Formats: sequence, structure tokens, C-alpha cells
Amino acid sequence: MVYQDSFPAAGASEGACNVPAEARVEDVSKPTTVVGNGTPASCTGAAVVQAVAKGGVITFNCGPSPVTITMTQTAKIFNNTGPKIVLDGGGKVALSGAGKTRILYMNTCDRDQVWTTSHCQDQDHPQLTVQNLTFIDGNSTGMSPDGGGAIWARGGRFKVINSRFFRNQCASTGPDVGGAAIRTFSQYQNQPVYVVNSTFGGRADLGNSCSNGGALSSIGVSYSVINTLISHNHAIGVGANPERAGTPGGGSGGAIYNDGNTFDLKLCGSKLTANTAREGGGAIFFVSNDRTGSLSITNSSLSANPSAGFETAGYPGIFFLGRGSPVISNSRLSN
Repeated sequence: MVYQDSFPAAGASEGACNVPAEARVEDVSKPTTVVGNGTPASCTGAAVVQAVAKGGVITFNCGPSPVTITMTQTAKIFNNTGPKIVLDGGGKVALSGAGKTRILYMNTCDRDQVWTTSHCQDQDHPQLTVQNLTFIDGNSTGMSPDGGGAIWARGGRFKVINSRFFRNQCASTGPDVGGAAIRTFSQYQNQPVYVVNSTFGGRADLGNSCSNGGALSSIGVSYSVINTLISHNHAIGVGANPERAGTPGGGSGGAIYNDGNTFDLKLCGSKLTANTAREGGGAIFFVSNDRTGSLSITNSSLSANPSAGFETAGYPGIFFLGRGSPVISNSRLSN
């Protein structure tokens, strides 16, 4: 997807990893809802909220030029409107939280969004895809649940393709709050969240920031990050997790923060650079509490991701507690 604006492109330029079939773009040739009637003025935040509430396949018709749609309230998924829900911006649409609000929310265990099973933490729907979209200036500071400045997603399945995340933020302190761009929980049968050919930050003035997880954060959820650029994002909390006495906690995972028990993080064809953490893991903070989780890095590069507090010896920019050691293949890790 080629974006027609001055922001960094989606994806890592060196990305060369194959994308699994289930992680590819969704067909939007027959949309359920089209936001807009061909003019920028017709593409409003209220129209986006209404379209997302209806579910199904959502596209945009805002005219021939790039458009930014300001969201004055969060667009929320209703869990009985799928099973597949797709938002496709066609490479022309940016959704902005204007520095005040989270942009998109899905939670299978939120009764206000319709509780559709007795096992909300492990159900196969909704299956949410965001593709060819830009998320900018989302902010979940002070919101409940916390984290996920642009997107907060729990349950079902979730994937991100050909998308970009700029200047999103969440709470600046806290030992476990995270995910300036994306925060995830409870994926169906512990399957991974796919992040494909996307960009988080990409330029010094466009980085995302949060107490932990400057770009991505999860508790007990696997990520498969493919052909993606994550740069200039920041974990700005202080005191780590658990928080040191006299501190509010946080500051780990400049790019990615993973915590929980059994989960995996796989990077392939991706570039993580110029991310920072005030505590641990300038690029990646990975803690599997029961030491069953694994980290693999393939055909990727991690460089200049300083950890101001701590990291694992021999793995610049990474703090890792999991099964064995990180598996590094055809990749470069450097200070």
C-alpha cells in the first residue's frame, strides 16, 4: 500500500519474510458500510463510530486526497456484529485521537459491548482486521482499561496490516500499563496477533510513548511481527515492574513489552531502531513468568535501542526471561 502523504511509509524496507495466509489483507470489495460520500467533510468521527458499531467490512470514500478524521469519542466494536470486522483506509485515511482519546476498542469480556459466550476470554470472534490505515495522536491516559493509546483489543482474533501509528500515547507511569499504539489480551486459543508491513513511529517527531511498550504491549499474548518498522518509540515510566520503592513503576520495552506466562514473540523481516527505555529493554522487554515463552528474531535488525536501566548480556536492547535463550537467525543486534 502506497500512502500519498509526507509521513513514513508502512513497513520495513528490508522486509522480506513470507506472510502466512491468515495474516494477509482481507477482501473489501463488498463493504458492509462505506464512510463518506466522496468528500472530506462527509468523513466524520461520528460516522466512523457508527460504522464500527455496525461491524462487518468498513471502507472509506473521502475523496481523492489523503484525509485525517478526528475522533471525539472511541470507536467501539460490538461483539455480535462479526464474525469478521475489517477497517480498510485504502491508504488515504488517518484516524486521529487529537491527543485526547483512544481511537479503537474491542473487548469480548465487556458486557456493554455484548457478551456473546460464557468463555469471553477464549472465543474465536470477533476477528478484527485493521489495514491500510493510519492511527495518529491517540491517547488513553486516564482511561479504563488502561494502555492502548490507539487500539485496545481483547479476545477473538486481531491483526494489523499495511498500517501506521504516529504520536500515540498512554499513561506515562505505572508498572504494567503499556502499548502506546496497541495493547492486546486473550487471543483465541493463544494464537498470535499479526502485525504485518506496518510502521510505528518511523521518525523522531512521530514516535509513540507510554510508561511501558512504546509501540506494542500485551499480557499473555503472542505477537508475530513481520516486515515491520518500529522506531523512535519510548517507554517513559520509571521504577520498572514490580516498581521499586518510592517510584510509580514502568519504563520498560521501548518498542515492545510482553509479560505473562506462555506466549511467543516472533520478529521476521523487521527493523527496530532508535527506541528507548528508561528501565529495561530499549527494544524488547520479554518476561515469561513461568519461563515457557520464547523469543525468535529472523532476518531482522535491532540497533541503537538503549536501555537506561538493564538488559540481557549479549542481546543489545533486549531484556529476556523465558525458555532458554532468544533464537537469533540471520539478524543483526547492535548498540
